[in-house]
Amino acid sequence: MANTIFPMSSDIYLEADGKKIAVVQSYSTKATRSSREIEAFGESEPVATIAGASRYEIELSRLYATDEAISDGISFYDLSDFSLVICKPDKRVIYAQCRWSSIEEAAKLGDPVAEKVKLIARKRMEITG
Repeated sequence: MANTIFPMSSDIYLEADGKKIAVVQSYSTKATRSSREIEAFGESEPVATIAGASRYEIELSRLYATDEAISDGISFYDLSDFSLVICKPDKRVIYAQCRWSSIEEAAKLGDPVAEKVKLIARKRMEITG
């Protein structure tokens, strides 16, 4: 029986300028694509569709800044043009050129701050190996 490796929270992280700036406990993604119908005169149904731009929306839960990011004074509110990297057993999925669209913070006495960040990414890449 082969050993199955599941991603850990350290395998999901934000990266900016080649540096890991935060680890992420969980994420969810939604990819959408706009499309347009091509109609022909006299036809009752479209004759074709053309794919439009893709949009990647990502929601991250429980972000923890790395010690290096904290010492560099990086703020999630100031971030733009960063990447989300998700390491899986057989590939890495990278959402590149990200910008945040919303940030939520909640804290209870004695608990670390838990942040929920929603991102919009310009592109998605998969790197095998």
